[in-house]
Amino acid sequence: MSCCGQKVRTFHGRMSRQKFESGEISPTKPPTGSIFFEYVGSTAMTVVGPATGQRYRFGWPGARVAVKLKDSRFLSAVPHLRKVVE
Repeated sequence: MSCCGQKVRTFHGRMSRQKFESGEISPTKPPTGSIFFEYVGSTAMTVVGPATGQRYRFGWPGARVAVKLKDSRFLSAVPHLRKVVE
């Protein structure tokens, strides 16, 4: 009987890369002209920045997403989002 453990690890690895590439998971420093926001709600949330039209997807509690500075003032007023200050 074979084990599916390798398939599960491969699947999770693919999911992590997809989330990173989609902007849900960001590197430790935000890109120039951006700031990190963290989602502190209990499900998931998508916010559209009014200044840029950019969609910001917070896929799980604790998700950090780089937000363009032009949209940051608006996102600061959104419930369950907080600026990450490091």
